Amino acid sequence: MSEYEINEATQVIRPCGSNASIICEEDAEYEVSDTTNNIIKYNCTFYGSSYAGRCEGTKALTGLKTKYPIIIEESRKIIFFPTSSVRCNDSIWISLNQIKEIEKYGNYCKITFNNNKSVILPTSYYLVNNQYYRAMLLKAKLYERIKEI
Repeated sequence: MSEYEINEATQVIRPCGSNASIICEEDAEYEVSDTTNNIIKYNCTFYGSSYAGRCEGTKALTGLKTKYPIIIEESRKIIFFPTSSVRCNDSIWISLNQIKEIEKYGNYCKITFNNNKSVILPTSYYLVNNQYYRAMLLKAKLYERIKEI
């Protein structure tokens, strides 16, 4: 299992072959010998929960039923969202807080991050944009709860 720790600089985790992933940070890129979903699951546990617990939390806060955005770490408000079902090991995970702009790029999607670095993903703009708004809903609900405390 992966031991990569997701942090505020992590921008995107994408598959590279059948059992490896490329992790892009603001100033670095890493290849990790594990699937994107396993990296997400490891980090849920690393930051004190389980992936199933994070999914249940998202469901309770938002009412969403599939393709859950995930709160990786609450205090730093690190939230990631997948581009496809997590039942597939080819899901791309994107950091909500790193996104500056999402654009249609032919049949693909171009994401520009806060540091102006961009990535073209082999997935639909509409799918990524929808997932972005679902993650924004989770973030708003999380902020609401934090304010109440």
